[in-house]
Amino acid sequence: MPQADEPLLVLQERDFLRISRLAHHCFGLDLRDGKQTLVTARLSRLVRELGFTSFQQYCDYLLADRAGVALAVLADRLTTNHTSFFREATHFDFLCSTVLPALRTLPRVNIWSAGCSSGEEPYSIALSILGSVPHLASRIAIRATDISTRMLERASAATYAADRIQAIPPALRSRYVLPAGVPNTFRVAPAARNLVDFARHNLIDPFPALRFSVIFCRNVMLYFDRPTHQSLVQRLAAHLEPGGFLFIGHTDSLNGIDHPLQTAGPAVYRKPLRAFDASRPLPSTPAAASTPLPSKEKVSA
Repeated sequence: MPQADEPLLVLQERDFLRISRLAHHCFGLDLRDGKQTLVTARLSRLVRELGFTSFQQYCDYLLADRAGVALAVLADRLTTNHTSFFREATHFDFLCSTVLPALRTLPRVNIWSAGCSSGEEPYSIALSILGSVPHLASRIAIRATDISTRMLERASAATYAADRIQAIPPALRSRYVLPAGVPNTFRVAPAARNLVDFARHNLIDPFPALRFSVIFCRNVMLYFDRPTHQSLVQRLAAHLEPGGFLFIGHTDSLNGIDHPLQTAGPAVYRKPLRAFDASRPLPSTPAAASTPLPSKEKVSA
């Protein structure tokens, strides 16, 4: 956001259209008419930081970007990245009380946190597993992805201010959250961090070339228009194993969306069980679309 004494730049209609079309094409973001004020407020400071004096110059810079770095920053600034530990806490109770017991015969349970922001969601999943079904932890892998490299760096660091960890249940907080060596700063313990791997992924790109037992894609769909929303839900369903579960945000909705899933709980859907044909191709390109962060060794401190 601009400084209090720093006036907003003027966003001309033609530049708003260029930004909105680019954001929709590259990220699926729905910047309808009326979002000019939001775009102006969120991008004015960035435009100045880059040394530009107008949105026209910034648009030219975006269109010239071949590496995707500028576009990733654009997505980061235009999305909210609001998250918290144990947000919509009933989902984590449902995961451990209903979902994981239903999947207990699987040799491996792959969980995807899609749109993980700064990591609170996947770490909440990991902490829930360690606190409620620790005997299953060795068979669970959590993949967490986001479009924002900046958010993924925060998530991988697993370090949070004291006020951010207060939503973690006290029993889990005392066991799995450690002082980070800086006043009022704490870090998620290795036991939870080692369950999660982070990678950059744009949800409108082809999905990782594997199926998941559980997918969390919460409070993300509100950014998309109806066709993008429809496509996303269908692809999420296709990448669920039969009997797998999809968690969406309580403010999200699948009303009017064509999908094969059955309601399993509040904002929870399940893919019907049927014979699984392992040779059936996934509906995406052969290569995984996510870009992993630098590999990390499992940590012990």
